[in-house]
Amino acid sequence: MTFPHIQQLDAHVADLISAGEVVERPASVVKELVENALDAGASAVSVELRNGGMRLIRVTDNGCGIAPEELPTAFLRHATSKLRCAEDLARIGTLGFRGEALAAISAVSRVEITTCRAGGSGAVLRLEGGVPGAVEPVGAPQGTDICVRDLFYNTPARLKFMKKDSAETAAVNGLMQHLALSRPDVSFRFIKDGTEALHTPGDGKLDSAVYAALGRDFARTLTPVEGRGGEVRVSGFVTKPLCGRGSRGMQTFFVNGRFIKSQLLTAALEEGYRNQLMKGRFPGCVLLLEVPVTAVDVNVHPAKTTVKFAREREVFDAVYHTVMDSLAADAAPRPEPARPAGTAPAPRQDFYQTMDAGTFRRKLAAENAGNGRAVRPAAPQPSAPAWKPMERAPAGWNTERAASARVADSGSTGFDYAPSRTVSVPTRGTRGPETVRDAAPRIEREAERPQAGSQPSGPEIPAVPAPPDKPFTPAIPMEQAALVLPEERLTETGRAAPWRIAGEVLKTYIVCEDEEQNVWLIDKHAAHERVNFDRLMAADQPPMRQTLLRPAAAELAREDCALLLENSVLLESLGFSCEDFGDGALLVREVPADLDAEDISATLEELADALRTGRSPTEKRQNLLHTIACKSAIKAGWDSGEQELRALVDKVQSGEVRYCPHGRPVKVKLSKYELEKMFKRA
Repeated sequence: MTFPHIQQLDAHVADLISAGEVVERPASVVKELVENALDAGASAVSVELRNGGMRLIRVTDNGCGIAPEELPTAFLRHATSKLRCAEDLARIGTLGFRGEALAAISAVSRVEITTCRAGGSGAVLRLEGGVPGAVEPVGAPQGTDICVRDLFYNTPARLKFMKKDSAETAAVNGLMQHLALSRPDVSFRFIKDGTEALHTPGDGKLDSAVYAALGRDFARTLTPVEGRGGEVRVSGFVTKPLCGRGSRGMQTFFVNGRFIKSQLLTAALEEGYRNQLMKGRFPGCVLLLEVPVTAVDVNVHPAKTTVKFAREREVFDAVYHTVMDSLAADAAPRPEPARPAGTAPAPRQDFYQTMDAGTFRRKLAAENAGNGRAVRPAAPQPSAPAWKPMERAPAGWNTERAASARVADSGSTGFDYAPSRTVSVPTRGTRGPETVRDAAPRIEREAERPQAGSQPSGPEIPAVPAPPDKPFTPAIPMEQAALVLPEERLTETGRAAPWRIAGEVLKTYIVCEDEEQNVWLIDKHAAHERVNFDRLMAADQPPMRQTLLRPAAAELAREDCALLLENSVLLESLGFSCEDFGDGALLVREVPADLDAEDISATLEELADALRTGRSPTEKRQNLLHTIACKSAIKAGWDSGEQELRALVDKVQSGEVRYCPHGRPVKVKLSKYELEKMFKRA
């Protein structure tokens, strides 16, 4: 039996291990180098990328620079200018402080650094695999320029895990957005493969940085917030409640200028939107927190994107109350500006639009009388009809008797009543059945045409007989017409369907009665969502798609955009045709036939979130189909036709549909005994 021996690792192997903790991908390199530039006091930072950063990463700044004699020391492990003693770890106020970034980067790449201090001479140093060469003098402007080439050239195990160039570029682009938002006073410039993708003005205004980094459409949905709780100060912007997002991809938090990811801050933000945001939607934000450096620990993660607060409750309350109070103030009505004494207020157009004609004339007459103007008397208005026609007759309603009764009461000709059942009405010149609701307006329109003795301005129109004086009677009586309706349609077993649709309530729930005297409430959205999902899952061919007359540009988070482009083949199989439109936007040319055009951006956001949470290709596809089925389903509050409701009830009551794709039930039952118990009859 052999026993392992303890020995010290080779310095090169130790550097590779350290590099693996600090340098995960090109975005990690950019983060460390840009943070060093900001700590050096730079007011302008430029980042250039080629082939996703695998071929070249170049970071240029106008900071204080590095002394030529200190260049070799800067690339040693644990070498830093930001810490001097152990007590400094409790009050870290800089972005980079671990002293491992330059050593880790140089260990897995070829590095060339050119630097110059104010009033001094420039110097250049080249390193390959962490081994430095000689420092050479060179002419250079003030600041530092670092070129990182051939990343992971000596670590093939790490190289094979890199993603596509587009995905790595999008990760760097998202990082540059966060850095630009954290420092509005610094001008950032990002160039990818020779094309400028980001350029912020650096004027010190956060709204300017938001506009340049996140786009115009997102910036227009924001409202400013500012507040303080204890020693915590909160400022920035949050989205308005009506502009919720499909995912949390547009939530950005900064603590003392450092971009972080925090479930605590996310929970506080969303708690501030309680009862104001639609379910399933998430707020976006750019929030900057300022806390004492002794009250936050930024050294709990190698990437420094996770921090630990000393007083979490105080931080939570500060964010929560700031967001909630700012949203309440934004929703409060604003007072009208004061006007000089003796001047009449200007008429408000929206106020007059809410008036009826009579009230408007009286209001206008009073104002004109005060100005000494004569007012023309208004013509008498005809009285309103005693009743309004129903949009739909309830199931089981004797429509013919009701129409006759209303005709007798109102003296109408009977054409105003519009029952919704479809009956076969043989009319001369028609090609098939038409509805009674369609017949009445058609005859009314014909009656309004000029008669034979009139002088029409256009071509001569043949005379049409006036409508009869008796109520309209279809060729098939209503009682017989009901027999051909789908209520008596046979099931697959050959017997009549043992259920009856009693109606629809709240434009959301279908009321159905079965032969066992049970009442069922069916959620039409959940049922239709399940029908769509089953149809998409069972389809062997891609779903039918519609080509948009005008391609839609969907602005997303940079990471979401890159994730969708990376899975473009999967999206293509689901009916989407997308291409990169630049600046975190996708140009959508084709969508599934069932998807509304206004739902494209929200659907793509949810698809990106579904791709992020899916672990296997099958699970990813199912998550995508969940989103498409939900977006293309009937929505609660929509007006649905009788045939739509009938089709959903048949599938639900037959047992074909029981749960929606998210596991929620699609129907609930109320027995006759439960109803009688509610009314104290049992």
